[in-house]
Amino acid sequence: MLKGFRDFIMRGNVIDLAVAVVIGAAFTAIVTSFTQNLLDPLIASLGNPDVSGLGFHIRPGDDSTFLDFGAVITAIVNFLIVAAVIYFALVLPMNKLQEIQKRKQDVDPEEPETTEVQLLSEIRDLLADKDSSAKE
Repeated sequence: MLKGFRDFIMRGNVIDLAVAVVIGAAFTAIVTSFTQNLLDPLIASLGNPDVSGLGFHIRPGDDSTFLDFGAVITAIVNFLIVAAVIYFALVLPMNKLQEIQKRKQDVDPEEPETTEVQLLSEIRDLLADKDSSAKE
């Protein structure tokens, strides 16, 4: 049982995944710091000077009823930055690498792959042709 676990942990893709999670967490901290310390003040400056940020109180004087639109905008910007970096730093290069590997295997990356349904349909048609020629 422990041998199987050790083999699982020692696989390269698990280690790569662990490294990616650590780097992703560190990068998320950088982006969060950027949005909280640079974007939040800019967004808050768009709001009413009497209110701390871009939002309003549902019940005046009750801070627990403050709808903070600035925090939502900041979270969206934070997500978009992280998603863009992940796409351009990880997904796009991996897609290019897979395309290069397919070309090395003489597989056209632009050509759609044959599905099981298409293959089964071709087999059915061949069998039907064989049966019809055998009956004649």
